[in-house]
Amino acid sequence: TGPMSSECLGNLLRITLSVEYFKDKYLSFSVVDQSGIAWELDETMASQCGYTVTYSNWSKIEFRASALSCHSHLEKDMFVVTTQIKASHTPDMKNATTHLKSASCYYGPWSPRELVCESNYMEVSVRREVPQTAKDFIQDEPGDWTLAFPEAKAGKASIWQIVFHQPEEKRALLVSDAWSAGYGLNTTDTRVLLRIPYAAEQIQLVEDQGITFSAVRSSMFYKQRGMILMVDTAVACPVDGVDYTNKTIIWTVPKYIQPLSTGATSFKDVLVEAGVDLRKLSTKEMASRNYVLSNDLNAITMKIPIGAEGGYYKTSVSSGQHGAKYTINLFLEHQWEDNKWGLTKHTIIKEIETPFEQVELAITNNSNLSARLMNVTVGMFLPDVELVNLTIEGAAVAVPEAVQHGYLTYEIRYANGSKAYIIQAPLDAPSIKKEYTRADMRAYTLNVTLAFITHPTSETFTVPVIIVSAVKDAVLPSARGFCDGRNFHLIIAHGNVDQNWLPFISDWHMTPEAVQKYNYSLRDNGTHLAISVPFLSSHVNYEDFHTSGIKASLHLTLKDGITLANRRDFSISCRFSPSELIQCLPNGTVVITAVKLVGVADLDTSLLVLRDRRCKPSLVTEKTATFKFNVNTCGTSRKFNSTTMAYENDVLYFRPGNDTPVYQLKFVCWYAIKQTVDVQYESKKNPPPSIKPGFGSLALSLKLFKEKSYSEPYQELEYPVVKYLREALYFEVELLQPKDVRLELNLDDCWATNSQSQDSIPQWPILINGCENSKDSYRTVFHKVSYSLRVKSPQHLKRFEVKMFTFVQGTTLLQE
Repeated sequence: TGPMSSECLGNLLRITLSVEYFKDKYLSFSVVDQSGIAWELDETMASQCGYTVTYSNWSKIEFRASALSCHSHLEKDMFVVTTQIKASHTPDMKNATTHLKSASCYYGPWSPRELVCESNYMEVSVRREVPQTAKDFIQDEPGDWTLAFPEAKAGKASIWQIVFHQPEEKRALLVSDAWSAGYGLNTTDTRVLLRIPYAAEQIQLVEDQGITFSAVRSSMFYKQRGMILMVDTAVACPVDGVDYTNKTIIWTVPKYIQPLSTGATSFKDVLVEAGVDLRKLSTKEMASRNYVLSNDLNAITMKIPIGAEGGYYKTSVSSGQHGAKYTINLFLEHQWEDNKWGLTKHTIIKEIETPFEQVELAITNNSNLSARLMNVTVGMFLPDVELVNLTIEGAAVAVPEAVQHGYLTYEIRYANGSKAYIIQAPLDAPSIKKEYTRADMRAYTLNVTLAFITHPTSETFTVPVIIVSAVKDAVLPSARGFCDGRNFHLIIAHGNVDQNWLPFISDWHMTPEAVQKYNYSLRDNGTHLAISVPFLSSHVNYEDFHTSGIKASLHLTLKDGITLANRRDFSISCRFSPSELIQCLPNGTVVITAVKLVGVADLDTSLLVLRDRRCKPSLVTEKTATFKFNVNTCGTSRKFNSTTMAYENDVLYFRPGNDTPVYQLKFVCWYAIKQTVDVQYESKKNPPPSIKPGFGSLALSLKLFKEKSYSEPYQELEYPVVKYLREALYFEVELLQPKDVRLELNLDDCWATNSQSQDSIPQWPILINGCENSKDSYRTVFHKVSYSLRVKSPQHLKRFEVKMFTFVQGTTLLQE
């Protein structure tokens, strides 16, 4: 049969198009008249001329033509219809392919009156040899017909007229005017035809037995051999009459309704037949489908179980929800005899669609975790549904492009016509959310929204798909820690779950800005997080102190970046030398730092005092207090032995109203009593001051810092450092060895070279004899070094600032 097939069904011709062949194509329908002219159909012309186009189910499109359609060719008991169908991939119908289909059908014999109720029009055709109209024709007064005669007499022989009988008036139209108003009128050698679209102006809604009909009461007049002939062309079609009870469709059609029985007084049923899709069904076939057809005195009733054979389900959308409606195209033919018309044949085509019923979709997780593949099946769907896009991380992605995001989609078709969709994505796809849950488990979440469209109605709906799979593949971060003389060092190796975990000490978030304030170090190279915290800092816990050392600990927590839930705890504990807390300077100055122990939670470091309570700390943090005083003050006691002199004092803490200290830190400074020094002395009168050069081994360091605060130096991994011209460079030179507090570091000459060799050429002096270079456009700036927790001997450091420059030769930059 190819893409089109034809079928004769009584006084209708049906041409069926294969949806598979015409899928994704734009169609135009035309009918070809006897002259070979193709007339393209639109909705108005179709209903006026007796054509119907329907999408009857998922797999076919129907074109139906009445035997008396405008362009059919009638030959005795045969009618011939030729159809032209164009198909194109674009709406402008360019490059369209043309398909011609001509079919002839036998139909006969014709009944004196035939009524057809199609889905888009009503049609009545009657023989020309009709009986005289009864005088008591209910829609007219005795003079009604006479009123029409002058109009008919005034018309030309070739002009028809039609009179519409409304309750309040009667309206006569010439054939040309009636045609312009959308009515279809025609005549053959034996019949007169009137076709009325359901939207026609003259339609009345009448009720019979509680069921509404669209009805038109009209009379047609024409001249034949000098005679004025009149024919009754009343027609009525049921509008409703459908109920749904206990999963059953009940369709009721009253018999002998008033607009069709005017003038008749006796009625007799000749035939009542019914079917589906214009095919009549036998009693046995109906019983096999559980159909019930009953013919009572006043009405014909059909009962169809919802879902029965002959109908089909189609997808429907209501308020964005996926559902379905059951549709069945019923066919009823009622023939009766009366004492006016003789035999009347009434054919009713009724497409019934049940109310929307929501359908839940199954979402099945078939993930293959050993292959690290998430797999979800969504369905079942009817064949009229198509997946068009996926919403991934808020962005709509067409199905063909989903593979670029790691998603594969498959359509599975089943023998009963239904289908399902499979969505696959690897666990490592960027849009798959990964969340650490417990122990060595991670939860992988696939979260996509599927968008569907229905054909041919183009309704859309979405299905959110959220699938969570637990996988035993979590690698937690691990850490190693160590201490040097002044700092805690913690190096954390990243796992695969801590991408969004944040480092905290208690409730303090270690951001790069925050650690700089406290002179801490925080570095992350992608695989490891390195943290350094000075021993004397407010985030260190001091547990006890003894002459053997001070036990201190640092506790770090990794927290979830979203929920701030604790994920991983690390702790490092070390003993530090007590000498880190005390400096006994040769000039008798003592610098002592007291620490707050974890066992004295309510201790306020600002209230720590020495024996003389008037001596208070000069520098206070949350956990430390630093005192700076002379050995001859603050209640310091002194003891002697044969070689040394000891100065003792205590750091004390008293609670208000109590003279017994709850905290006591005793410290001692020892000084040598006897020390022999050989001095060569030569008396001179008023010798000028001088510095005598000497030789020795010095350990120095030169560091480049990030900011003027000199809180964070550049680390080795950060070199080479990129700077722009005239951007400031902050240098610090420190004397590392010896640590003799009597020594002071002074800079003599400092110069820059174009390479790593200090002797290479060219060179540019930055400092000359300890002073800035007077020839510099931007002079070197010295910065004062003050005492701090990091800097215990300011005299051992020098800091200066240099503006970034480059070497040039003429106008050419010199580069190595």
